Amino acid sequence: MDLIFDPTRQPAPGGAMPNGTPDPVKDGDQRTFMADVIEASRETPVLVDFWATWCGPCKTLTPTLEKVVRAAGGRVKLVKIDIDKNKQLVAQLAQMGLPLQSVPTVVGFAQGQIADLFQGALPEGEVKKFIENLLKVSGGQLPGADLLAEAKALVEAGEHAAAAELFGQLAEAEPENPEAMAGLARCLMALGEEEQAQEVLDQVPEKIAGHAEIASVRSQLQLAREGREAREKLGEFERRLEADPDDHAARIDLAVALNAMDKRGEAVDALMVAIKRDRAWNDEAARKQLLKFFEAWGFDDPATLAGRRKLSTLLFR
Repeated sequence: MDLIFDPTRQPAPGGAMPNGTPDPVKDGDQRTFMADVIEASRETPVLVDFWATWCGPCKTLTPTLEKVVRAAGGRVKLVKIDIDKNKQLVAQLAQMGLPLQSVPTVVGFAQGQIADLFQGALPEGEVKKFIENLLKVSGGQLPGADLLAEAKALVEAGEHAAAAELFGQLAEAEPENPEAMAGLARCLMALGEEEQAQEVLDQVPEKIAGHAEIASVRSQLQLAREGREAREKLGEFERRLEADPDDHAARIDLAVALNAMDKRGEAVDALMVAIKRDRAWNDEAARKQLLKFFEAWGFDDPATLAGRRKLSTLLFR
């Protein structure tokens, strides 16, 4: 069957973005499909939004697609095609193995080929993930990923003020990005601005409130406050334990103080002793404190990995 796409027809001039760059979103049809999608995707990944006027979910998905694509700053394009006005195209794509009976259907093209697709109205976060995966096929990524990588590099270099600015920009653009919100809060903590860090956490959208990154920062902030108080009483805890090795409350407080002094291994060992002596004391308070440390440090932190091994050995020996 001959292709009905007309490769000689050029796409109609589109609008422009506020910064003067061409709008990456356009309406397409079966006559411009070859130029708008197949050929264009050899240079820039292209999303094709197959929709219909009678489709309720399309009315939700299309604005989300437009928003995310425009935010990508020209790294991906969106072509919208009404299936009822382009039945020849739909029939041809069906013969090529791409049935479009169900809409919305979004197909990602890269290098002139179908790279991925999804059906139904996905939330914005899932749409971003889909586009991120499509960009990876072409060796690219969303601008937010670039900004996040740059901010993390600044943190590694100890430049927390500069990193906080980048995390803040990303959090403003993507308020449901947990790495951006958590990164900003961590930088503020490193700069001694714990109240501002708490304000950031208070503004975290409910949708990402339980994310591991957010939970980690909350634990870090809580431990920082508790740690300052515990450090001032370090000698008291040591004396109490010398007098009574089964003073589990003192041992847990000692661990909190040691953590505040960045002695993570010693903090783990203190809690391991408490767990070994009486695991059930105060509703397993020592084990729960240890898990809070792991959450605050991050589950890939060397101290967490070592502590988990010790805990596993103790509990399942």
